[in-house]
Amino acid sequence: MNSTAKAGRALVVIPTYNEIENIDKIISEALKQDDRLDILVVDDNSPDGTAEAVKKMQAENGSRIHILERAGKMGLGTAYVDGFKYALERDYEYIIEMDADFSHDPQVLPKFLETIQEYDLVLGSRYVNGVNVINWPLSRLLLSYGASFYTRMITGLPVKDPTGGFKCFRRKVLETINLDKVHSNGYSFQIEMSFRVWKKGFKIKEIPIVFTDRVGGKSKMSSEIVREAIWMVWMLKIKQLLGIL
Repeated sequence: MNSTAKAGRALVVIPTYNEIENIDKIISEALKQDDRLDILVVDDNSPDGTAEAVKKMQAENGSRIHILERAGKMGLGTAYVDGFKYALERDYEYIIEMDADFSHDPQVLPKFLETIQEYDLVLGSRYVNGVNVINWPLSRLLLSYGASFYTRMITGLPVKDPTGGFKCFRRKVLETINLDKVHSNGYSFQIEMSFRVWKKGFKIKEIPIVFTDRVGGKSKMSSEIVREAIWMVWMLKIKQLLGIL
């Protein structure tokens, strides 16, 4: 780490596509949680003006808010990979994934920073202490819980919530993983990243969170995301067996 390194600082990466209803509030709430936190919004050319709202906040709040604008809707996984690379280039110590829609409670952010001091990857888990999900229809809950069970059975990944997207990495973890080889999106991106971290021998810790379904905006879940997750876990297992992960 060089002399300009942001020792002890964390970058919260928030991918967005049409999150104008949430973005101001989620940034404000996240920044209030800890002075070590900065925000990076990775926006996929939202037609609703999300990026413009972020840039307005950026002008008013100074150096803790950053934005990375992309040409179009390129997917959750690539948004996070671009965000990870942005963080590594700027020497952040910790990198946090968080949704823009308040399904991830910003008040948990200090707990991530506390726990990451002793671990390499901290996962916010909906299922580590029972089922902690609010406002989901039963079909969505069964899909998520079933996907977690399916993933554990095939890959052996020893976490209760492998598809969760609220997590914190040490920079050394992301430096060790070849991010250019991570091509999955949605559920499967979260599975793939945690699997790669586990197979590298890093220490993983799940902390309980309460997941609340979005109130504003529109969910990005689709049948394509589900199908990708189904085959991706087999690809990970095969790559592991072949030694080409």
